[in-house]
Amino acid sequence: MQQTQKNAAKPSQEFVAIKKVKDGIVHLEKGGICRILIVSGVNFDLKSEAEQNMILGSFQNFINTLDFSLQFFIHSRKVNINEYLKKMRERKDQETNELLKIQIEEYVSFIQSFIDQNDIISKSFFVVVPYEFVHIKRQTKGILSFFGGKTESREDEEAMTQEDVQQLNHRVDAVTSGLEQIGLRVVPLEDDEIVELFYNLYNPQLVEKKGLEIMKGK
Repeated sequence: MQQTQKNAAKPSQEFVAIKKVKDGIVHLEKGGICRILIVSGVNFDLKSEAEQNMILGSFQNFINTLDFSLQFFIHSRKVNINEYLKKMRERKDQETNELLKIQIEEYVSFIQSFIDQNDIISKSFFVVVPYEFVHIKRQTKGILSFFGGKTESREDEEAMTQEDVQQLNHRVDAVTSGLEQIGLRVVPLEDDEIVELFYNLYNPQLVEKKGLEIMKGK
């Protein structure tokens, strides 16, 4: 019986090293916080040699100005266009012109046939800006400690957290400024976008839960 309990499957939450997501900040189980930025891409191959050298030089200068580490990662995902096809069918039902109805139906059939045979992959680019902090336990010393009495210790989590968030935000501002100078667009993810991103990361066999509308309307 004990052996069975020992080998029992662990909840999936235990494999996710995230304690909580609040105000756009990811709090990690092992301590530390981070923010995730989504960054627009650039078609490097279409640039001239001079433009390519300028981009590389600007990126190198940006990296050299940082005194903290970053994580860059690319998220490739099969695109879910079911919602798009649904809207096209609704558009066909609203159309009064019979010729346009036929053309919309043929277009939808073509798209459906194409995606059945070919996966449509989208790529999103992210930068993770981390900040590790150390909480200091402050000792309250008084006359009792002089006589060997107990001293009170407390962890000023609230004050430290505010300072940690400020330091993290300074890093985010530095990264954003550096990448924007290269000509890239940078947007920090909010809570629901972070949750959606990790849902997709931990479910690689599925298509997008929904389209990440992160780069729109910001």
